[in-house]
Amino acid sequence: MKAYTKKALTLACSLVLVSALFTGCSGSKGGTSADSAQNPPAAAENENAYKDKYDPPVTISTVWGVDPELKFKNGESIENNVATKWAKDTLGIEIKSLWSVTDTNGAFATKLRLAMSSGQEMPDVVTVGDAQLAQDLIDSGMFQDAGALFDKYANDTWKQAIDQDKNVWNPYIRDGKRMGIPVLDYAYNHDYLLWIRQDWLDKLGLAAPKTIDELEKVMDAFKNNNPDGLKPDEVIPLSIGFKTTMNTWMGDPSWIFGAYGTIPQQWNKGADGKLEYGSINPGMKPGLQKLNEWFTKGYIPKEAALWDENKTSEPAVAGKAGIIPGPYWMSGWPLSDTVKNVKTAVWKPIALPAGPDGKAGRHGTLFTNGVTLINKDMKHPEAFFTYQNYMFDNLANSQPGGVFDNGLFKGYDYDLDASGKPLRYEDIPGGFVNSLRYLLVRDGARIPDAQMKALLNLADGKEATTRLEKEVKLNYGLDTPAAAKVLMSQKDIAYPNLYTGPTTATMKSKLDYLNKIENQTFNEIIYGKQGVDAFDKFVETWKSSGGDQMTNEVNDWYSKLGQ
Repeated sequence: MKAYTKKALTLACSLVLVSALFTGCSGSKGGTSADSAQNPPAAAENENAYKDKYDPPVTISTVWGVDPELKFKNGESIENNVATKWAKDTLGIEIKSLWSVTDTNGAFATKLRLAMSSGQEMPDVVTVGDAQLAQDLIDSGMFQDAGALFDKYANDTWKQAIDQDKNVWNPYIRDGKRMGIPVLDYAYNHDYLLWIRQDWLDKLGLAAPKTIDELEKVMDAFKNNNPDGLKPDEVIPLSIGFKTTMNTWMGDPSWIFGAYGTIPQQWNKGADGKLEYGSINPGMKPGLQKLNEWFTKGYIPKEAALWDENKTSEPAVAGKAGIIPGPYWMSGWPLSDTVKNVKTAVWKPIALPAGPDGKAGRHGTLFTNGVTLINKDMKHPEAFFTYQNYMFDNLANSQPGGVFDNGLFKGYDYDLDASGKPLRYEDIPGGFVNSLRYLLVRDGARIPDAQMKALLNLADGKEATTRLEKEVKLNYGLDTPAAAKVLMSQKDIAYPNLYTGPTTATMKSKLDYLNKIENQTFNEIIYGKQGVDAFDKFVETWKSSGGDQMTNEVNDWYSKLGQ
């Protein structure tokens, strides 16, 4: 219900304009039974509890996993900063931090699990991005039916945003109750394309590759005839890594398998309409063989099995990599730093190359990047919706002339010059700070399709007038709109992970083992320690060691969605 509706109801009750219609608004007036006098309806009390601003202030407690890359200025911290001050001044909400931790090596999940198991005070509201941690917290019984609260208190802007994909609730449903509120992300945010050294292509007189075969010729030229004079052993033609997964967001190799009709380590729709685990699809076999060929020829890093996403960016920034897979926004970070090391470096986005049958594929981005849980003992759960409703109406859906017209906080994520013109992020006095990460919910509030609309508007030459258009123009790399257009030219090749339900019984008991044999087999094939036929043996073992049972559980869940 919108805030103005609640105000109208409260006003009507207090004036008792039509007492017969509003007996539930006052437990002592308008009703004659003892029950109504002694037990005023809880729903009416909760309706009146919601406010646009609380006076006296109410407190919302939370805990923080702080991104190690997040910066602070003006002596601030995650516990006390421009965003916490804003919440108290504007909404009458005091954000109380129970604890914070720099989130490296899973430190946040570890600390939260310890708090949960040792009986420490748990936060009123917590946002987590770790899927398994979210499931464990829900199963702890410490958190309440967030969906019922959402239906009651969320505003229309927020509800319409979540309705862009109602499946976002699926991972958090228990016995028909929605136990967590999905944190919406921008659509396509982690879909990827290839970033290539255009200056190398130009010096070699080569066109951007459109097929896997053409890509191999380009990688060979980058390595063995490098236009910057690098020796072959100094060049990484294709910077990828799969230390933790073959399905990730930067330095990702899953598109190589997409060229053969599958995406690994996620659930895709098979030819029979049922879900299948992508890593056992026959298309994996030629993809693994191709990676083995590229490893042997030195086209991919020797240490690829030990490299995570950030590591894959290092040779690219150093000017020693020719191609890196990654999101459309990478020209801003980290690739903008390449020119500090090689002044002539020019990165450009290109479409993913097709395989021998004309196929191309990449993983699709979910519309969420986490979940917010609400403690069942929270005194003022409606206050959380006061906070997020404001964010959805004024930040996610910011219009020209709105309170967040240019950004969130002046001097942090935006600033203006003497004439009132917005500055680019690198020109903000004292440095740019991503103050969106200071907010109670990660990144504040996002409407899934909004950012891509803004980017495509800019790519088509439209002037930046909305907050999002200004943000992507001023705070993102200059090639981001063009990259978004390249990405959307292949929007139909994305494979979304179609299993978004809770952890199944077999996943709990067998998944660690299944992942272990998968990673070991794939690494050994790529590194030449086993032949490609080891894939067939892996599939047999996977299926007989719990994989078939897990597939049945996944499809049982999927069939109930009615899709």
